[in-house]
Amino acid sequence: MKSRQQTLRHEFKYYINQKTYQILKQRISVVARMDENSRSEEGYLISSLYFDDYNNSAQREKIDGVRLRKKFRIRVYEREPGLIKLESKSKLDNWTAKASTFLSYEEYQKILDEDYDFLILKDDPLCKELYSLIKTKLLKPKVIVEYEREAYIVDEGNVRLTFDKQLRSSINGLDIFDPDVVYSAALPDELMVFEVKFDDFIPKHIRALINGQPMQRYAISKYVICKKRRERVIQHD
Repeated sequence: MKSRQQTLRHEFKYYINQKTYQILKQRISVVARMDENSRSEEGYLISSLYFDDYNNSAQREKIDGVRLRKKFRIRVYEREPGLIKLESKSKLDNWTAKASTFLSYEEYQKILDEDYDFLILKDDPLCKELYSLIKTKLLKPKVIVEYEREAYIVDEGNVRLTFDKQLRSSINGLDIFDPDVVYSAALPDELMVFEVKFDDFIPKHIRALINGQPMQRYAISKYVICKKRRERVIQHD
């Protein structure tokens, strides 16, 4: 489905334990191929620096269940400075849409240094939108969300199945590339997030595979989980 030239996708999220993970992994690996970006059977590292405004609107809107909302983040894969993306993720009920553009390491550092003028000079609507929100709503980085992603793809229905493991929150810094940033586990060790993303339908055999497990859908936000974790740790220090 498309809206304003963006592809809208369904996104279902579940908390699962290690036992359910092993069952799903075994069955999914038979009918789906692993994401080509995976560096090993365990997947790859994702680090995301999330933005929010002075009212923490992105956090509050998620908790309040606002139907239409958007958040910005900078996403890095395997902490490689050559793989930096600025992304916006929009949500409308069960539909999601994502827009992205690449940033250089120098541009990333400028954002951390609050040197934002380059954003308005770039010929990119996403950069200009971020600049506008920074100036009007005082949008700024809030927390680093990090996890290991094991991803599988099914071409029929454009289905993406991901296991997001070892979810953790930055506690003392906001630079993804800073080796001195301390992280704290944001979920119990036995839990991870299982996500199912697809366009218009899920193939019957994939749906049966998912429905065959004792899982319940939740409105999970890794940003909210990690931001709350950061706040709790800081308050107790």
